[in-house]
Amino acid sequence: MTAFPEPARTLWTAYADSRRRPRRVHALRAEQREALGRLAARPPRPAPERESEHAYVRRSDDMIYVCPWETRLRSWRAFAGFRERTPESLAARFVPPLVTARVEEEFERWKRSGRNLDPHIQCSTWHVPIAWFVPFAAAERCLVLGGAPGATPGSGAESAEVLPEHASRGPATAVPARTLIYVTSMPEARRRVAAALPVVRDGLGEGTDQVAPPLAAGHLETLGRWLAGFHPHALVELDYGGLVHLLDDDALRSDESVAEIGVALAAMARGEVELTVAMYKRLLARWRPVRALESAN
Repeated sequence: MTAFPEPARTLWTAYADSRRRPRRVHALRAEQREALGRLAARPPRPAPERESEHAYVRRSDDMIYVCPWETRLRSWRAFAGFRERTPESLAARFVPPLVTARVEEEFERWKRSGRNLDPHIQCSTWHVPIAWFVPFAAAERCLVLGGAPGATPGSGAESAEVLPEHASRGPATAVPARTLIYVTSMPEARRRVAAALPVVRDGLGEGTDQVAPPLAAGHLETLGRWLAGFHPHALVELDYGGLVHLLDDDALRSDESVAEIGVALAAMARGEVELTVAMYKRLLARWRPVRALESAN
């Protein structure tokens, strides 16, 4: 909370104590419902008219941590990315040109105001980018399956303690308590990214090119710059969010992506090509089928 200047600090403190804010157990669903409502409207609204007043809240060791949703800023950035990747004639099928022009002008005004363009939340659809595993350690995983008492879902930061791993049986179901989160301190996240960067820059030559896309130095540099913009005592979370509803219990239990990237980086630093390639192949074999669902009919 101390990272926020006034009057934001007072507002977020009151928000954290409010009984009316969306609790974490409902927050992911509330944010998704709001986004789907905008996109299903006629005409669609790629970004909300006002910035969200909500945030994820975590209490730990008598400290309050707040992660604002910043839905409008994130929507602007996502829409800009969509426009860059999509031919203009096809993009017009999704969003009318007049709406596109208005949204882009609103974003340009925001940029000219000099306000921060880096949101507290980075999002990825249909997969977790390999670079995002680097700031964490395997022991920092919080896995909850099914309806464990007191469990909370992914997509934010709110809990008095780190969630324990909890096992259950059966296929994936969209229950509120299902979640997979990694949580670490900002100093640890920055240290791990900084340590990985020279290792990845040096690489192993052609040995790892065979399993492209390997971990790229540019992705780590971008991640490192983003982490550098936050308070040194902040927390960092990697939240699988809605991905937990695409994977069954066994897949989530056996997901050791963070451990695998750690082994790959250590092996790369020692010049062990075979082990590095083996870990990359395990990561890609796990995530390629999930990413393929984006274009599945």
